[in-house]
Amino acid sequence: MNPEVSIIIAAYNTEAYISQAIESALKQTEKNIEVIVVDDGSSDDTAKIAKSYSDPRLKVFINSQNFGQNYSLNYAIKKATGKWIATLDSDDWFAPERLEKLLHCAYAEKADMIADDLYLIRDKDSQPWSTLLSESKVHLTTIKHIEPIFLLENDVPGHWGFSLGITKPIFKRDFIIHNRVRYIEDINFGGDFCFFLDCLLHKAKCLFIPKYYYFYRSRLGSLVTMSQVKRLEEYSKAKEYFLKQDIIKNNPKLSLALSKRFDLIERSRPYLQFIEPFKQGKLLTALMEMLRNPYCLFYLIQQLPRIFLRRWHYYFARKIIN
Repeated sequence: MNPEVSIIIAAYNTEAYISQAIESALKQTEKNIEVIVVDDGSSDDTAKIAKSYSDPRLKVFINSQNFGQNYSLNYAIKKATGKWIATLDSDDWFAPERLEKLLHCAYAEKADMIADDLYLIRDKDSQPWSTLLSESKVHLTTIKHIEPIFLLENDVPGHWGFSLGITKPIFKRDFIIHNRVRYIEDINFGGDFCFFLDCLLHKAKCLFIPKYYYFYRSRLGSLVTMSQVKRLEEYSKAKEYFLKQDIIKNNPKLSLALSKRFDLIERSRPYLQFIEPFKQGKLLTALMEMLRNPYCLFYLIQQLPRIFLRRWHYYFARKIIN
């Protein structure tokens, strides 16, 4: 009998975290699962640790070299046999009841994919400092049906909004196979957002439930901490990819929402080119960027309320979440 859920984990140099991820998957209250780990050519003991588990539900594959996270996720999907697929980052972990709760809601609502809120936790911290929904401008207390325009208008990096693209929905394997939805392998950042959007463009019935069952860790060295200037290049690749899609070209509202999102992101370039060297102590480089494009100061002033509130929440107003 095939498993109900395939939990897929793409891992690269996460020897300090992979055990927690794997164990949270194996300890789900939904027992009919398989866990697929694809080690992406790690140079540390990530693969060795993953292979040390004797649970027959765990399968470990090792890439011959570092092909990238999106390649590894696509490979894991090829190997998956479950009715549903759940993605788990190798430095994150699930609450024990996560899959059971999401499946119950998904079947009740006849959904193709369903996402939940995230606990936000920083590396080395013992408690989450907040949740994704708490940090957004969206107030939800009931199940939300997610449409592509809602995603595009609310998930704009660098702006107040609801970053749905970093959530980890579970999705029907048959749906993504039938619609040939894949992680875009030549994009190195924002792969989850692109996969999410691609599913919605193929008319997936997608739900978000305002419950938190996923622990999302931010740490140095992860894709989350990639240079924001480099991220802009990846966003540009994503924009070009989607603008070529017929469903976008034939839908003016979608095309407008997509272009507006990426235009808003691109406006942050002068600010990022100033603030990154400034944070690194490269003051002369930062000064030259500021003189070259004074708009960065205007953008900084616009960002100050958001920056201040986020810092306040983290350092002084952490929420103790039970």
